[in-house]
Amino acid sequence: MSSGDAKTSDKDVVEHDEEKPETEVDDESATLNADETPQSMPSASQITAEMMQNPQVLAALQNRIEDMVGNSSGYIESLPKVVKRRIHALKNLQVKSMNIESKFFEEVHELERKYMAIYAPLFDRRRDIIQGEIEPTDSECEWHSEDEEEDENTKENKKNKNEEKAVEDKVNGDEEIIDDIKGIPEFWLTIFKSTDVLQDMIQDHDEPILKSLKDIRVSFSELNEHMAFTLEFLFEPNDYFTNTSLKKLYKLRAQPDDKDPFTFDGPEITSCTGCKIDWKKGKNVTVKTIKKKQKHKGRGTVRTVSKQISNDSFFNFFSPPEVPEDADAELDSDTENLLTSDFEIGHIIRERIVPRAVLYFTGEAQMDYEYDDEEEEEEDEEGHGSGEDTDSENDSDYDPSKDPGTKEQPQECKQQ
Repeated sequence: MSSGDAKTSDKDVVEHDEEKPETEVDDESATLNADETPQSMPSASQITAEMMQNPQVLAALQNRIEDMVGNSSGYIESLPKVVKRRIHALKNLQVKSMNIESKFFEEVHELERKYMAIYAPLFDRRRDIIQGEIEPTDSECEWHSEDEEEDENTKENKKNKNEEKAVEDKVNGDEEIIDDIKGIPEFWLTIFKSTDVLQDMIQDHDEPILKSLKDIRVSFSELNEHMAFTLEFLFEPNDYFTNTSLKKLYKLRAQPDDKDPFTFDGPEITSCTGCKIDWKKGKNVTVKTIKKKQKHKGRGTVRTVSKQISNDSFFNFFSPPEVPEDADAELDSDTENLLTSDFEIGHIIRERIVPRAVLYFTGEAQMDYEYDDEEEEEEDEEGHGSGEDTDSENDSDYDPSKDPGTKEQPQECKQQ
């Protein structure tokens, strides 16, 4: 190799050595930028959270989910014909099973009719006590409650205080006022106002009328091959209408639909019919009168006209929307929503409120219902706790016996 070539090589080496620090600096700078980039850019979870706060994204997701609901996964369609043939046989068996089930519900309806006659004397006595037509006996009024247990000294002291209060009331003339209370005032109105599904129906102008409600009766019947039940509201004479009772008839279907048998899930209300209320003059609370001014186009004169429009009232319950006889007829959304709500209210009055009226009056029925909801929420919270709780329980060093918040679980649970 010539000296010239050697020099050139040495020069190249020198230049390469001089450029090397610059290259290292660039690499270090690139490394720093690479380290900084993930910190400056949002994480995938942050991006997802921001997207989920976007109404348009949520609406798109909702539409997508709705489109997916009820869609086949393709598994059934992919099965061999011989397997599909057996599935068809199972479906035919299912239809036969549902037809038997409908017979079961028809017999249940007959049992309801039978036992309602047995309940009737108890409900009649309940009505008489509420109305003050009879006074219950001392034995009927005895009631033991664990919440009201008291020691003998407390009971004796309470008895003495009651006797002193009775003497004081008699001296002041208050005893006569107490004795004038008849039955249980505003019994049904109190129930309606404290029951979630009914309280929104009650308007201020309805309350004076509902104070005169004496009783609600349920009767079961057969009507044109349909099962049916009737709610009858009995009223004392009042200043609003002349009816002594208002009735609402509900028709039920207990047979599977021939066109769609697998939707059958027991008897369902198919229609309801109210009754005509004979309102006294100027006392109809289901309508209100408004005044409008009209201007004559030619003369320019102005006159005031009165017009009646619908008014919110509980008593609209007795004028439900008509259901078309044609089962395939489509209903507008407002009518469908009204009927759905009406059917739900009729079912609750029949199934829960009439049989357990006193518990709705005291609030115990509502409390039990709310307690069940709270219990479910607590179970859900226990099953989906915070990440910290989950980490501590999964930790290999975690000892439940040393956790002050952990209580020994009972071996047996008392069935409610």
